[in-house]
Amino acid sequence: MEHSCGAAAKTLQQIQESCDDPGESDEDCSLSSEGSSEESEEEFSDSPEDVCEENEENIAPARKKARSQPTLSWKTERDDDVAPPPLRFLPAREPGVQLSSGDNHTPLDLFKLFFSEEAVETLCRNTNKQAAKNVAGGVKYKWTDLGPEEFYRYVGLTFYMAMIKLDQITDYWRKNSIFTIPFPTQVMSRERYRTISWNIHMSDPDEDPANDAKKGTSEYDRLFQVKPLMSTIQSACNSYYHPRRNLAVDNRMSDKLTRLGFKMIVLVDSSNGYTVDFALSTIKNLYKDQELLYECVMSLINKRYLGSGYHVYMDSLFTSPKLFKDLITCKIGACGMYRESIRDCPHDADNALTRTSPRGKYRWIRDGSLLFVKWMDKHEVSVCSTIHQAFTGDTVQRKVKSKKLVYTTQSIPCPSPVMEYNKVMGGVGLSNQLIQYYTAQHKTLKWYRKLFFYFLDIAATNSYILHKELNQDSRTYKAFMEELTTQLCGVPQKTIVKKASGVHVPVPGTEIVLDRRMRASDGRKTCVYCRKYRGTQTKTPWKCKECDVYLCLQPDRNCFYAWHPDQE
Repeated sequence: MEHSCGAAAKTLQQIQESCDDPGESDEDCSLSSEGSSEESEEEFSDSPEDVCEENEENIAPARKKARSQPTLSWKTERDDDVAPPPLRFLPAREPGVQLSSGDNHTPLDLFKLFFSEEAVETLCRNTNKQAAKNVAGGVKYKWTDLGPEEFYRYVGLTFYMAMIKLDQITDYWRKNSIFTIPFPTQVMSRERYRTISWNIHMSDPDEDPANDAKKGTSEYDRLFQVKPLMSTIQSACNSYYHPRRNLAVDNRMSDKLTRLGFKMIVLVDSSNGYTVDFALSTIKNLYKDQELLYECVMSLINKRYLGSGYHVYMDSLFTSPKLFKDLITCKIGACGMYRESIRDCPHDADNALTRTSPRGKYRWIRDGSLLFVKWMDKHEVSVCSTIHQAFTGDTVQRKVKSKKLVYTTQSIPCPSPVMEYNKVMGGVGLSNQLIQYYTAQHKTLKWYRKLFFYFLDIAATNSYILHKELNQDSRTYKAFMEELTTQLCGVPQKTIVKKASGVHVPVPGTEIVLDRRMRASDGRKTCVYCRKYRGTQTKTPWKCKECDVYLCLQPDRNCFYAWHPDQE
């Protein structure tokens, strides 16, 4: 699946096709459309055949509708609300991980679901082409072709840097300092890591000029350079996990890319923070255009993939009555905070809350399938929903300061949409926290490389969530990332790291025994250099006094010298 809200945004007809489910015969769905001279008004019919059909008798010009519409009035706590009919939850697949729980899936196996060997081979081929193009252009560095194995080591080293933060990339290869970190030099040289970072390319460089020639026209695709890998990540997010009922829509992007005009809207499973899908936009004023936001959300909520009966939560950026009505027609419930300035939201209704209203007071209006609720907390909270009743007896705890400046804890009433919204949107916070803990983001001049590192973050966090769902263990994200990093780099997690200081001299591993027959074999242990770099289990009686590791010391096999390349 590929989503981009911009030049390639879906039309309303395409979105309607994605909502129609040929497997369901009881009811179809339709989306409202706007004309140039008159507006359509959605009406929900009792007859299943009429749900997705426009009734011409119910369509009236906007001026005529405004004259005949009665003035709305907010209802209070004394008024009872009728709960809307519950939606039947019919997911297209069994919710959860779409992998066999009986198989053993290592962190590297799960990561390769998103960065498969086929996708990595394509990425390496395009990177090699880009490097050859740069070398031909006169750059002053050497380049050898990048292969999948070395690419995975590069990714592993990138995650290592995400876990151990230093100011500059070059600091990881600093020598002769108490701040020297020995591990990166064992994986890759500094210049090799930097040249790979400079040349990472997701699209075919031979095809880039044809797209660049279209700049200034409607055919130009600003996301052309990231689409090959983006499509792979989106497809993997959809394929290996099916979300549970409560979903959340959120906007997620770094400040730098936002300033450049890039916006990412994600669909998250609120139960665990799994990124189900995402849409990337290149429209700078996207957040000010409600119709474009509508298209982005509808492109993510694909009924053919999800099924029906889902509950989608979102913040005030995306909420609109038009969106909620079209979603409920597609058998998808919605709940979200809203702004009064949005069209068709009540903003001049009578009996509204005031600034002096005490905490816990609420007002509500039901307009067909839409429920609008205002609740006074420290500030006024406005929520719209198509799946909740106004109030079901829920309360929240709040600290209240008395006139004597003493704080006490009180229980105050809280409307059901507000309670559920706060509970479900916590899943978005969990997803954002996981990404921010050990983000792979680097400083780079190219915007598409920023997105490459962001795709790494999505793959890592989703891999961790798949691991937790499959194994049901309490492993932390840090422990998972440590194991994934070592597997990507091809080293054991509990490796012996050479010490950076001290005098390195060979000494016998044990005291010399008196029995001459035992001297040849006593105290011999496996050489760490032979085991790590030669793949053999060679025994030796010698060890380094400073490093405390056993190393061969033979005329034809001087592992002691090889282990200390910088030692004079």
